[in-house]
Amino acid sequence: MAAKEYKAGTTLIQEEQSLTALHVIAKGSIRASFPGGEYYLSKGDVIGVCEVFSDSHFISYSVAEDAVIASYPCNSNLLPNLLRANKDLTNFIVSSFFKQIREILDQYELAKFNCDNMYRYLNDNYSEYIDFCNKHALSPRSLPGLENLTEFVMEEDIHDWLNGYYEQMQKLLSPNITQKVSSEFLLGILLKGSEDVHNITSVCRALYDYISEIVSLLMNENHLDFFDLYASIVYKIGPNAEDSASIIASISTMMIQLEGQPFIDQTMYKNRVEEYRNKLNSVSQYMEEHPDSEGTSSKDNTPEIVDSLNTILAYAECDEEVTSKFKNAVTQYRKLQDKNSTDDSARKLRLTITKLFYQVYKQAFFRSVTDYTIPKILKMFFNFGYIDEQLAGMDNASYLYSIVDNLPSNPDENVYTIYEWLKAIYDGKKVPSRNEFDNDYTAYVHELKVTGKISAGEETSMLNNKKQRAAFELDNMFTSVNKMTFGRISTFSPIFSEHNILKELPNSLVTAAKVKESLNHIRSTDFSAFYRDTIYTNPDLGIGKEYISVEILPDMILMPNIGVRGVMWQEIEGRKRTTPARMMVSIFQMEDLNTLIVRMTGEYRWEMCKRVQGARWNDVSDASLTSEYFDYIQFYKKNRDLSADAKDKVKLSMQKAKNSFKEMFIRDYCSWILYEGAGSPRLNKVARTILFTYCPFAKEIRTKLKANPLYKDMMDRYDIKLGQKIHHMNNLFQKIKNLGADIPSDIQHQRNYLDL
Repeated sequence: MAAKEYKAGTTLIQEEQSLTALHVIAKGSIRASFPGGEYYLSKGDVIGVCEVFSDSHFISYSVAEDAVIASYPCNSNLLPNLLRANKDLTNFIVSSFFKQIREILDQYELAKFNCDNMYRYLNDNYSEYIDFCNKHALSPRSLPGLENLTEFVMEEDIHDWLNGYYEQMQKLLSPNITQKVSSEFLLGILLKGSEDVHNITSVCRALYDYISEIVSLLMNENHLDFFDLYASIVYKIGPNAEDSASIIASISTMMIQLEGQPFIDQTMYKNRVEEYRNKLNSVSQYMEEHPDSEGTSSKDNTPEIVDSLNTILAYAECDEEVTSKFKNAVTQYRKLQDKNSTDDSARKLRLTITKLFYQVYKQAFFRSVTDYTIPKILKMFFNFGYIDEQLAGMDNASYLYSIVDNLPSNPDENVYTIYEWLKAIYDGKKVPSRNEFDNDYTAYVHELKVTGKISAGEETSMLNNKKQRAAFELDNMFTSVNKMTFGRISTFSPIFSEHNILKELPNSLVTAAKVKESLNHIRSTDFSAFYRDTIYTNPDLGIGKEYISVEILPDMILMPNIGVRGVMWQEIEGRKRTTPARMMVSIFQMEDLNTLIVRMTGEYRWEMCKRVQGARWNDVSDASLTSEYFDYIQFYKKNRDLSADAKDKVKLSMQKAKNSFKEMFIRDYCSWILYEGAGSPRLNKVARTILFTYCPFAKEIRTKLKANPLYKDMMDRYDIKLGQKIHHMNNLFQKIKNLGADIPSDIQHQRNYLDL
């Protein structure tokens, strides 16, 4: 077999590529990699031998040093003939197999050690961080995701005896393997062994995902990480303060842990480290110039901010018992060293505060709707959950005070602060949202009448009562979604508190411009995301029934908290399909806003399809996004279009999605928008086909991807269907022109839509 030369850096084989040959290295070095491990092959090694039982590769190979490689056509069916026909090649194949499986087992052991080590490192250091904060009377910040992190437990780990088994087998068969055993025996070793390799790499993939999760808690691009927790302490107390050396040392240790990690973006790592060092120098210089200052904080003595709690309670005019209880609860909360403590007393205190907070909020809101001069402190309370300058920190309170009269919302573009939204409900401009039982206000009131709790006259009165409509929203959507968008349900408190701030407030403030930018990014990728089909008729023009696509952008409501999640609360208002969806995010969003809105759009797509399909949403005989995706996940194990490795990935993804079909789809939709739309394939063939069918890319992206063989068949089918729709619309245009009439705007809009 003729050999071929390859330059360093060349990608030889990618994961999921069909296995059609074995490749013997005559010269050079090859890097073999899979999620969770890598090893190197050299002269005499055989590429692909560890995957011969599979129809596709689950290991990727690239040229580390200029190489010369000879290829031999082979797959699981051709392997028996290859072993019988070429004894010298068989020796290379089996020897290389034993070498590689030992390397892969070593990678597995290393990954497992790193898994345990990183878990202990993170938890031990977070405990030290809490202790340090308590010692220095600082409010410890929570670390998003840490409360959900548990020690790694593998459902299907590899057998302990596997390493010793292959070590002994290698000793027994080497050297001159072909002279000791039959080709059938060697075939069994290779086929069974490559299946073991697949199982080992699958476990390594799970370990890789787990370690990646831990590393992202240590450092990520959103600054919601342990690195920022420690760095913020140094910025606050100053690098020359007592005990700051221990924190700086811990940060340095963390940097050593992260440097060179394959689980982290090294460019991001370098930028974060450079940012930390620059800011540390700035803080140090500031402290030298202002020796009486404390860290980088500044005090704002705005008179209105002082004694905010009493100002809010006086305005709300709550009864004496509520006022007294709320004051006492806030005072106790202020004194808590660890406000995220999960002990029973802290948990009960947060529950008490939450209950009283909403009582005060409702009372103050109903006074404000008839007040033309609402105090700024109350506006801070309504829009941010602000209660107390000491809990918020004076710097943060001053910032809230400075922006509260010019909040960056825009109801005209469907972006509301929570106060603007509640006021729109009160004024009858918007209908109340559905409650947690999926009943809207009309259904709720009707149920009260049906159960005999109110009369028919009272039903009519309630439906037209401004205060009761707003109270329904306050008691249902507001209380539920405020906790959900906060994201850390077990430590939730509706009060604005400094310990929840994980990055600078100006950078985390959600604005109408940011929301619009995120929605436009989605629409530029998934152009039909917010379009709904409506029926158009015009008997005068002979148009009996035409489906017209109408774009309805969602209402975005900014909840008064510092949070990490977004919530897609409902896909339409009532039963009318041409009404906006309702999506909620925190007004100070600690996570990436663009990713959150993509995720909510994925959930909206799923729920909107279910709404349209009704009871047949999962009936594959009636093709739809939800029915085809449901069928794909339900029967993925029998799907011949999925490789064994792809099936393992689906299984692992379903475990992460807690066996929720909707959650699985949302994850795939995020990959579709954020990666596939940018030309970086992440999905398997079946998922990609479903997404392309029901969430097609915009014309510009389709044009770019047309040359990619992954999309060719899908593009061809899409172009045929699109051509048929355009042909039908062109005929309709001609028919209307022949009647001497103008093209109706709805028909013109539909024609324009087909060009997107």
